[in-house]
Amino acid sequence: MVAPLVWLIVQSLTAERAAFSLPPGWLPRPFTVDNFANIDGLIPFGRMALNSLQVSLISTVGSMLVSVLAGYAFSRLRFRGRQAILLVMLSALMVPVQTTVIPVFVLMRNLGLVDHLAALWLPALINVFAIFFFRQYFNTIPRELDEAARIDGASHPWILFRIIVPLSGPALAAMTILAFEASWNNYFGPLIFLSSPQHMTLPIGLVTLQAGQGGSSVVVFAAITAVVVPVMVVFLAFQRSFAASIASAGIRG
Repeated sequence: MVAPLVWLIVQSLTAERAAFSLPPGWLPRPFTVDNFANIDGLIPFGRMALNSLQVSLISTVGSMLVSVLAGYAFSRLRFRGRQAILLVMLSALMVPVQTTVIPVFVLMRNLGLVDHLAALWLPALINVFAIFFFRQYFNTIPRELDEAARIDGASHPWILFRIIVPLSGPALAAMTILAFEASWNNYFGPLIFLSSPQHMTLPIGLVTLQAGQGGSSVVVFAAITAVVVPVMVVFLAFQRSFAASIASAGIRG
C-alpha cells in the first residue's frame, strides 16, 4: 500500500531523463527539485492552491461548527420529532451526491453563485455524517456534568463550549481531518460549478496539467506530491486522536 506513494514521491524528485527506470528505483537519482519549479509554468499552481485552501478552511470550520451545534441538540435537547428528523438526515447518507447535483446547481444558479468558490463551501456546511458522529460522541459524555452546570446557572451554549467541546478533542480532530481531506480532494464539485481558471482548485488543476503536460510526467508527479503530502502530514500528526475517536464514538447509542 505504501510502495506506490513512496514511488510517486521518488519520481517527483528524480530528473526526467532517469525517471521510470526498470526495475524501479527507490531513491531519487539524480536528485532534482526542478520538477516542482516547472509546475507554475504549466498551471497557476499557487492560485489554485489558495483557492483550495480557502474552500477547505471555510468548509471545515463551518461544517464543524454546524455539526457540533446539531450534534449537541440531538444528544442533549428534547424536542418533538427529534428521532424522525435524525432518521431523515441519516437517510440522506444513502443518496449519492450525483443524484442531487442538479437541484443543488439550480439553487446555486438562482443565488448567483455559479463559478464562485461559495458554490463549493456553502453546501459543505451541512455534514450529516459529522452531525451523527458528534451526537454519538456526546452521548458518551456523562450527563451529570450538564446537570451540575445547570445548577450553577449555565446555559446550553456555555455547557457546549465550556464542557462538551473541550472533552471532545479526539472527535473534533478526527472529523476535522476527514472534512478537510474531503474538501481538499474534491473534484466533482469544482468540475460542475467552476469554469473560470482563476477560480479553479487543485484537483481540477491536476487534471489540466495531466492533459497538457506534453510528456513530462514527472512534473505531474511533482504536482500530485505537492497536493498529497500536506494532507498526509496532517493526518499522521493527528492519527492518535483519530483512532481514539473512532474507538469511543459508538460506545453508547
